[in-house]
Formats: sequence, structure tokens, C-alpha cells
Amino acid sequence: MSPSTEARTPSEARDRLLGTATRIFYAEGIHSVGIDRITAEAQVTRATLYRHFSGKEDLILAYLDQADRGIRGQVTAARDSADSAAGRVRAVARSIVDGIRSPGFRGCAFLNAVAEYPDPAHPVHRAVLAHRQWFLDTVTELLAQVGGGDGGAAGRHFVMLRDGAMAAGCLFDPELVSETFLHGVEGVLRDASEKSSA
Repeated sequence: MSPSTEARTPSEARDRLLGTATRIFYAEGIHSVGIDRITAEAQVTRATLYRHFSGKEDLILAYLDQADRGIRGQVTAARDSADSAAGRVRAVARSIVDGIRSPGFRGCAFLNAVAEYPDPAHPVHRAVLAHRQWFLDTVTELLAQVGGGDGGAAGRHFVMLRDGAMAAGCLFDPELVSETFLHGVEGVLRDASEKSSA
């Protein structure tokens, strides 16, 4: 490692480590990637990695935290872009579709991670569950505004549709998957509206 590479600011080195880990973890999986590869591609020493992260698990949790913050920002921006209850749900759905249609899409980072960490007591598994609970609560609240009820069933339905679209989006034609998902969301909205007027 050259002195000029190591002389960069600590936050820059941390950002490079996290950016490298994010790219590789998402593209190739978590268990298949070792610390040596991450440090080599981030152009830092192991000592630098351990100055910023206590180990690989800490780096994985930082990766998931970054993904969580990104999705929260995406959902907030989508929700704030519409001025009706149904419009907010549609905007969130469209933001999901934008992800599915993006180059390099490889499914949901959280579903991918939990498949590698099935133990409910593991910190990675718990981080995934916390993110998913936030997402379920958010769409449930949005759908409650459409239907006037508690939105629980509609929220669960939306999340299941989203999970299916995220899994299928990297296996099949993303345009067809996106169209099918948006059609399903319209069904959820129709259901919620009908229940409110019944």
C-alpha cells in the first residue's frame, strides 16, 4: 500500500470501504466475499478496515444501514411528490419499479441478506427485520389513508407484491415484472377504496 493511498482522510477510507463492500455484497452475495478482497479493491490495509469497522459483520451492518437510509429517502421523496393518498401509494410503487428497471438490479438487498443469515438472533437478520417492519408500517399507514381503516391487510398485500416483484425482477423481463407489480398495486388500491365506501 503506498503512503499516498493510506494518507487520505479516515472518512474517505471508510467511504471507500463501505462503497466497495456495498457494490460487491449486492452483486455477489455476502458470504462469498472476504475481507482481503474488500480491502484490496478499496485500496486500504486491513488495519485501516479495523480502524473503521470491528470486523466483517460490522461492515455488513453498515452496508444494510446505508441501504435502509437510501430506501427511506426514496420512499419519503416518492410520498412527498404526490398530493392524494392513492397518489402517494402509486408514487412509492413507481419508485420500486424504477429500482427494478435499473442496470445491475439484483433483487432486494435485505431479502438477499436474510437468505444468507437465517438465524433470527443474528444481528444481520434483526437488521433486515427492522427495515422490513418500517417498510410495512409505512405502506400500511399510506393505505389506511386510502381506505380509512387500519390498512393492515392492504399493507401486507403490498409488501408481498413488492417482494415478489423484487425477486422476479432479476430473473425475468423487468418491464413485464414492473407492469405486473403496478397492476397488482392498482388492485390493492381498488380493494382499499371499496372497503372505505362499503
